[in-house]
Amino acid sequence: MSGTMFFPISNMCMIKHGKPLPQRAHATRKVSCCAHGILGIRLQSSRLTSSRGRTPVLQRAGPESAPVAEGEGLEDLSQSLSLDNIRASLIRQEDSIIFSFIERAQFKRNDKVYRRDAIPVPVYHCRTQERFTFLEFFLRENEQLWGKMRRYTSPDEVPFYPGSLPSLILPPLKYPKVLVDPDHISLNDEILDLYVNTLVPEFTEEGNDNNYGSAAMYDCMCLQALSKRIHYGKFVAEAKFKSDRATYTPLIEAQDAEGLMALLTFPKVEQDVIDRVTKKARMIGRDLDSDGSDNNTQSYKVQPEAMGKLYKDWVMPLTKKVQVKYLLQRLENENK
Repeated sequence: MSGTMFFPISNMCMIKHGKPLPQRAHATRKVSCCAHGILGIRLQSSRLTSSRGRTPVLQRAGPESAPVAEGEGLEDLSQSLSLDNIRASLIRQEDSIIFSFIERAQFKRNDKVYRRDAIPVPVYHCRTQERFTFLEFFLRENEQLWGKMRRYTSPDEVPFYPGSLPSLILPPLKYPKVLVDPDHISLNDEILDLYVNTLVPEFTEEGNDNNYGSAAMYDCMCLQALSKRIHYGKFVAEAKFKSDRATYTPLIEAQDAEGLMALLTFPKVEQDVIDRVTKKARMIGRDLDSDGSDNNTQSYKVQPEAMGKLYKDWVMPLTKKVQVKYLLQRLENENK
């Protein structure tokens, strides 16, 4: 064997043929555990032997071994992240979420995708030594590809596995400074738990059709769309703060989370969003006749009311949670 192979492993176990190698085969080099308990390691395979033979040479995959992206200093010229475009972006993201859930609903639930050890994958959590579920594995591998293409350098994107992101292939863009220290705010663990345990049973038919890869692919689409929409609350919070700094500042200085939540809540606006999402789901999720006319059936790919409930019970409350978290540190990080 020759060349270089990549194995995603924890700092507690190396992976060989899908199983942890014995402790004695671990490299002597100290490797720290990254966020979410996994780490990308480059394994030189030219001298890969059994655990009784020579210990493989390990090198952490990082900037020192990755291709160097050229073209530093490019600017984002789209204006898509400007505060003036917030409302348009939020409305557009409604479409992305609805379409993602429609795509996922065409497949049955496929519980194996979410159960540990139901589909063996070669990645383990370093803290618990539990194997990743197929969805967790699929999501992380998806982020490995997008991470190389600088997706997670954008302020409106929050990865589920930030400690495992690879080195860039495309050079990072220079974005206009809109937010104040946004990177430490992430609700992705909560979003993933919500999705698997609440939303998948709500939007999919019970059963197994063996389309595990397709189900996981659309799960990733749903999760990434939800994460982007919810974390967009940072932009909403910044816009509201700048429009009424005198009102928000005393609450922030007092660290009054409940007061901020009350100030951010507009029941009529929220109901308008729920109604709009429900109407969109009713229009998008309904089959038309071959001539494009309404076939007058009441069959939908996803129930419109379920999409409205998704926004009412989860998307908007979690978005406001992000807003509060952002505002509580807004003044503290302003001059950093």
